[in-house]
Amino acid sequence: MKVIVRPAVQQDTEAMCQVINPLIEAGNSTARSTMFDSSRMWHDVIATPLGLSCCVATVGHKILGFQSLDLATPPDAHSPAGRWGSIASFVSAGAQGRGLGQALFDHTKFQAIAARLDFINATIRADNVAGLRYYTGLGFVDYNRVPNKPLADGRKIDRIQKRFDVSLARAAFG
Repeated sequence: MKVIVRPAVQQDTEAMCQVINPLIEAGNSTARSTMFDSSRMWHDVIATPLGLSCCVATVGHKILGFQSLDLATPPDAHSPAGRWGSIASFVSAGAQGRGLGQALFDHTKFQAIAARLDFINATIRADNVAGLRYYTGLGFVDYNRVPNKPLADGRKIDRIQKRFDVSLARAAFG
């Protein structure tokens, strides 16, 4: 399976909705609760004013995942000083575990280096075991826990905040 990662463009919005909306509907892997349409995907994910990068992973001509990186302020008092980005990653349920997430992050790391970020933040639901494992495998480390964040249905779930030190990636690229 050959994975190709490229920047997202406006023509990708519907396919990206087909990746994220089933995950939102399943309700067990993302804190997002509002379904996306093409317009919202374009304005809130691809062309957002604080957007640094948004890329898609394709196999053949089918988009199976996407990842965005936005400029952020430090998420909370537990964060070290520096320039932060916030990452969001989504892979179709049937395509997880095939290397798409790693391929997406390779692209995003390069963009984080180019944007001169110091850290990347990932905030993951504490009950999203696969998401926590994914970010840990990429080199993210826990730095904070946000307790009892409400979901749209009223349930409260902790969030785990993980950070990636971009200087590690910068050193690897020389």
